[in-house]
Amino acid sequence: MKIALLFGGKSAEYEVSLMSAKSIYENIDKKIHDVYLIGIDNKGEFHYFDGDIKSVADGSWINNVSDAEVVFCSSQKKPGIYSSDINIVFDLVFPVLHGPFGEDGKLQGLLEISNLAYVGCPVLASAVAMDKDIAKKLFAFEGINQVPHLTVCSWNNIEKSMIDIEEKLGYPCFVKPANMGSSVGISKAKNRDNLKKAIENAFLYDHKLVVEKGINAREIEVSILGNSEDIKVSCTGEIIPSDEFYDYDAKYKSNESKLIIPSDISIDDENEIKKMAQKAYKTINGEGLCRIDFFIDKDTNEIFLNEVNSMPGFTTISMYPKLWEKSGISYKELVERLICLAVERKEREDAKKSK
Repeated sequence: MKIALLFGGKSAEYEVSLMSAKSIYENIDKKIHDVYLIGIDNKGEFHYFDGDIKSVADGSWINNVSDAEVVFCSSQKKPGIYSSDINIVFDLVFPVLHGPFGEDGKLQGLLEISNLAYVGCPVLASAVAMDKDIAKKLFAFEGINQVPHLTVCSWNNIEKSMIDIEEKLGYPCFVKPANMGSSVGISKAKNRDNLKKAIENAFLYDHKLVVEKGINAREIEVSILGNSEDIKVSCTGEIIPSDEFYDYDAKYKSNESKLIIPSDISIDDENEIKKMAQKAYKTINGEGLCRIDFFIDKDTNEIFLNEVNSMPGFTTISMYPKLWEKSGISYKELVERLICLAVERKEREDAKKSK
């Protein structure tokens, strides 16, 4: 099978994508798949890179791209790579992009129009999972427990919004861009001055923010694997952040954050989290994969859904593959299962269209 491994993109999570792509490339079975590295630069342009995978991880790939044309949606050519001496047609796309323009449904829409099988959640699930505000509204409608929160938009009166936050949520609180992942742009506010700065910082990444009440919580995560008819949930894992919370640096730059797999929680709590995870996955019409994050209040033991990630990090230190490894699925097997799920979904959709 000819697989296009997509990486990079216009998101602030560009560097995470490069690290994820390297890990996946090294674990795809090259005996049964031909893998082609397709990088997207920060302008959104697609490039074929046929060099060393190490150059992807360190970011130098962009200096040595091929002159070949990368095609996805065209009335003249099938999706693939074309030049005077290259004529490769893709069978499947493995998009390892995180955040806006990669994980939010836009790329998935392009791949749907291109009539390609692709790994990961489809358009609607990707878009909903990316937008924390919309996702929270849907989860609330389904009765899934969440921490108290408010949404703030750039056109709102910020002074009034801060008063609402103080009255309804109090301090501490967490300010998050609605459409961003890998904890980019997230700040913890302990007072009004913190809050103002946190809002200003988050608005650098999105016009819409979600502000959540801060609770004294344990951070628990599970991985989801499967299409709508067969959903599997991994064991639970706990994050012990190196800082006050699991921000970008704690995730990708610090060696002091700890991942406890499996987590040390009760069987009842684990079962409840798995049940909530399946419900959340079905709520957004998730398929392929997701990582779903939860809080357990240390004071009350109440469980809250935090958020859903439709294309979680795939680096060697990422929670998603580590949870499956502990649950009995190796990284290599996980990658192959995701490819198979993408093919199964495409065959199902094609069969539906032919009726």
